[in-house]
Amino acid sequence: VQLQASGGGLVQAGGSLRLSCVASGRTFSPFSVGWFRQAPGKEREFVARITWTVGSTYYADSVKGRFTVSRDGAKNTVYLQMNSLKPEDTAVYYCSKADRVGARYDSWGQGTQVTVSS
Repeated sequence: VQLQASGGGLVQAGGSLRLSCVASGRTFSPFSVGWFRQAPGKEREFVARITWTVGSTYYADSVKGRFTVSRDGAKNTVYLQMNSLKPEDTAVYYCSKADRVGARYDSWGQGTQVTVSS
């Protein structure tokens, strides 16, 4: 299974973007799908995740209340709706999956660049 993130772009502070993460392959049933981001010169950090079956969500404090993660099982797609964007949200955003509880996230694909101008 490969995951591909898309939907990034350039937006002004306060604006919105919706990222998509599409999983290839017929069978896609991970435990969870996570969104991560990496800004220039910084380590990759967790942003949000959603469990595939139940749909429970969890967010980093830095995005709580502004970002919403959701999934569409029929399309093998996970979305990240980002509102009230800030310049500090500028980063390459990646999606990944964890196949079991406590498992490492894997199947990192190419990320999508999000740039927020002030």
